[in-house]
Amino acid sequence: MAKKQLVLVLTEPTEGEADEFNRYYEDLHLDEVLQTTGWKTAQRYQLVEQAGQECPLPYLAVYEAESAEGKSAIARMNETRSQRQQSGALNRRTAGAWIFEAIGPEHKKER
Repeated sequence: MAKKQLVLVLTEPTEGEADEFNRYYEDLHLDEVLQTTGWKTAQRYQLVEQAGQECPLPYLAVYEAESAEGKSAIARMNETRSQRQQSGALNRRTAGAWIFEAIGPEHKKER
């Protein structure tokens, strides 16, 4: 049975490439990831406030995926990478990805 997963990717632009980084991510990368991986949704966020442990990077991309295997989302991301245009504006040395799998039902606010 497929399990809901969130793929969290923290990134930052290469020095001096913030405009190209944001253009690349919004206008190309998110849609290419969805097309090549089969994941359901993608959305970007920028760090605006923090408390406790310091967040290491200012940009977060959140993808919703489903997988029967806990680690298959990273494998899928890596095996489809050659099908996506890459950009030097994304600092690959500092980027990281984490997969979180749902462990309980989704809670929703009652109306």
